Amino acid sequence: MVDLVKRPVITEKTYFALALENKYTFDVDKRLTKPQIKKLFETLFSINIVRINTLIPPKQSIRFAMASGFKPSYKRVILTLKKGQSINFDLKDAI
Repeated sequence: MVDLVKRPVITEKTYFALALENKYTFDVDKRLTKPQIKKLFETLFSINIVRINTLIPPKQSIRFAMASGFKPSYKRVILTLKKGQSINFDLKDAI
């Protein structure tokens, strides 16, 4: 179950969304649907999710010497939590 959540996304944009709008951003397995994501996060962190937005970013090409390919694809999830709730995770592990 923990393998489905890849990592939290910590950037300037997501940090401001977290501070101002109580929105958390995570990278998850591409096969998960919105109801599955909601159930997964509510059971893992004991929170109430108000809204879920998902997106699948375009593939990024990589090149190493003569070989070229693509980075693995993933799904990015933006969770809006109920007011007064938060998810506790260690920022040192996220980077």
